[in-house]
Amino acid sequence: MRPLPEFMPALITPFTQRGEIDIKAHTHNMRVLADRGIEGFVVAGSNGEGPYLEPGERERLVKAGRRRKAHFMCGIASESTRGALAQMAEATEAGADSLLVLTPTTLARGRDDVIVDYFRTVADRASLPVFLYSVPPVTSYSMPLELVARLSRHENIIGMKDSSGDVVRLQSIIDAAPRHPRSPSSR
Repeated sequence: MRPLPEFMPALITPFTQRGEIDIKAHTHNMRVLADRGIEGFVVAGSNGEGPYLEPGERERLVKAGRRRKAHFMCGIASESTRGALAQMAEATEAGADSLLVLTPTTLARGRDDVIVDYFRTVADRASLPVFLYSVPPVTSYSMPLELVARLSRHENIIGMKDSSGDVVRLQSIIDAAPRHPRSPSSR
């Protein structure tokens, strides 16, 4: 795994007029940011496009950047464990360095046991480090603090992106979760 930078902007996935990924624009965006000192990128999903990417598109996004000596975190957004594992395999094969796994919500919202099983299964099977990803304004589900604390004890879940906008909640998460030796906050 390439070193985990403390700052990784989420790249917007550019599309052509025909609705296909615009790899030329994608590589341009990475080049511009890399020239400004950015050492890591989040691709395939932190700007809302993750659930809408087709099979093979995560691979194209990650592979397009592999010529750079940067860390690539790939978004995983699926409502099923099977779908998440397929996306994970694609990201891993393409050369991603870590995974940003969005909370499933359609049938799992409010069913903490299902959420825990989902993340544990993904983390157990991942050869890459896993980051939890919670976006309550979009998913209408905020992972309970106790659940986040439980999941943070998994050896392959090394961090979390919480887009709740609630700074009190963020501090509560930091206080409840143990520091992971591979997470950027441990340095």
